Amino acid sequence: MSSPDPGPDVWAEGAAPLSSPVAWISRAALAANARAARSEGIRLFSPAVMAADAWGHGADLVAEVLAAEGFSAAGDPGTPAAGAEPPIAQRRAAIAPETLFGLPDARPAQPAMRMTGTVLSVKDLRAGEGVSYGYAYRAPADTRVALVTGGYAQGIVRALGGAVEVAIGARRHPIIGRVAMDVCVVEIRDAAVRRGDGVVFFGDPARGEPSVRDWARVTAMSVMELITTAGLRAVRQVAP
Repeated sequence: MSSPDPGPDVWAEGAAPLSSPVAWISRAALAANARAARSEGIRLFSPAVMAADAWGHGADLVAEVLAAEGFSAAGDPGTPAAGAEPPIAQRRAAIAPETLFGLPDARPAQPAMRMTGTVLSVKDLRAGEGVSYGYAYRAPADTRVALVTGGYAQGIVRALGGAVEVAIGARRHPIIGRVAMDVCVVEIRDAAVRRGDGVVFFGDPARGEPSVRDWARVTAMSVMELITTAGLRAVRQVAP
């Protein structure tokens, strides 16, 4: 299965940590989702797909992929072309944003966005010591924590603190304390985590990565709202 994973070179050993989280947009996943829709006879896309810079995925990239896969825009409901299908019929025959972008409810579509961060530092946290704003979280026992790029300014919603996990390597680790503007704190305990390691906020659950569905569950925001926020606020890069 194709993946938005940008590849091991991004997290090369000894590389300097990236200063901002990255929303990786997979060209391959977008193309695969479009081809799957074409196999079902769908040849149109609604202009709504391009809203909010293609829901944070980048309108130029999405338009390029759709054109390459033989899709054309459905007619504007206000000015339908002569002889065109009625707008409602066109909308029903158009690829849905959920399918194109591979959102959780559109399986077996592949997620086109993968949100990652980087470990900036690792430290011991003693029992009773607190982290982040107001020390809202205090360690009940000695542990270890990692400071990770990505805060509410880049789409890591503040409600995620104490509510979801990230992936570092093959293990899951909880975000603890309040999410700050540009960073968050993750409890790593005895895991062999070090500065420069990659962190997956959400990606492809089929690969064992956290799902943006978990974010929707704890934030009362929709999946579309969350990926749009992440895609518009984080550094956005295209993966093959």
